[in-house]
Amino acid sequence: MDPLKTSGLYIHIPFCLSKCPYCDFYSSTSISAAPDFLNGLSKEMEMYRHQFNPIDTVYIGGGTPSLLSPEQLENILTKVRKNFDLISDAEITIEANPADLNQSFLESVREIGINRINIGVQSFDEKALGFLGRRHSVKEAISAVEAPRKAGFENIGLDLIYGVPGQGIGVWLNTLKQGIAFSPEHLSCYQLTLEPKTPLGRRWQAGEFSAPGEELQYEFFMKTSEFLEEAGYIHYEVSNFARGMEHASKHNQKYWDHSPFLGLGPSAHSFHGNQRWWNHRSLDEYLVTINRGNFPIQGTEALTLEQLRLEAIYLSLRTKRGVYLEDFKNQYAYDLFTEKKELLAKLEEEGFISIRDGFLYPTQTGLAIADSLSLI
Repeated sequence: MDPLKTSGLYIHIPFCLSKCPYCDFYSSTSISAAPDFLNGLSKEMEMYRHQFNPIDTVYIGGGTPSLLSPEQLENILTKVRKNFDLISDAEITIEANPADLNQSFLESVREIGINRINIGVQSFDEKALGFLGRRHSVKEAISAVEAPRKAGFENIGLDLIYGVPGQGIGVWLNTLKQGIAFSPEHLSCYQLTLEPKTPLGRRWQAGEFSAPGEELQYEFFMKTSEFLEEAGYIHYEVSNFARGMEHASKHNQKYWDHSPFLGLGPSAHSFHGNQRWWNHRSLDEYLVTINRGNFPIQGTEALTLEQLRLEAIYLSLRTKRGVYLEDFKNQYAYDLFTEKKELLAKLEEEGFISIRDGFLYPTQTGLAIADSLSLI
């Protein structure tokens, strides 16, 4: 582990009032186990006490963290400060469902130190919200985006989904227009992914509806990037846009540059040095293991230098910054520019990458095919 790199902390809150039919993240719709979970979470923090570099980002995700009370969230952050070296100006993010947000909740969580909120709006179109099985309306979404600003939040992010079956480019651009009308500091725009084990995935496999083809997917991606960049947002990662790099998600950037991060809660993943591990994807197993005094780890993986190198290329080419070739050579003992010179020249000629000032980075077209580009 780089002794100069600060760490990130992810806390998975495994509860939802209802399960969205496209969602493949682990959660339970029975929130009665919340007290037991919070007790287990406290024990897990104690197990990792002082094992990570100073922490400068905390991300409370899920699930639906906004189902917890401000008192429960305050208790979590108190335990974080007790067990870890949390720097004073850390970025502390909470994911929120629009249907859960009210002025009292927002003012309370702002007071306990949460300074960034990510709202799962997904769409400002009623038809799309219905297809996605969201439990909020467009009216509630608008109210939820306005409320954090009134509560004093200066770092607000919106999650939006495109490529919903039946959603034309025009409908999607209208959602983007409505989104930027609130001047959020951050936008995450994801293409709808139909995971095979989700209800929507099974319906798609059964032929109940068709998904956008590759050409339309590409058009969605490019129109999104063009529209938001014209509106003053930086397209700094495949799915992420920020109103200035000071508003880019500090926490998410840790996942893309091999910074250490600790994941707490069921199904959470962690990375430290060349080690990756992940927790049980079951609240029951998570609690049983913790209450026996053991780490709730389901699996581990030790990455070789070559695996770290390949992963670093994959992750870096998803970002606007790309790869700083000298640092890459020093860290992974591999001269990417020399070893792949002909291929890189071809990709640059075709407009997928640029090489400038020691950086290899994807163009806008390159970002659209980032997964394929990383195969260099």
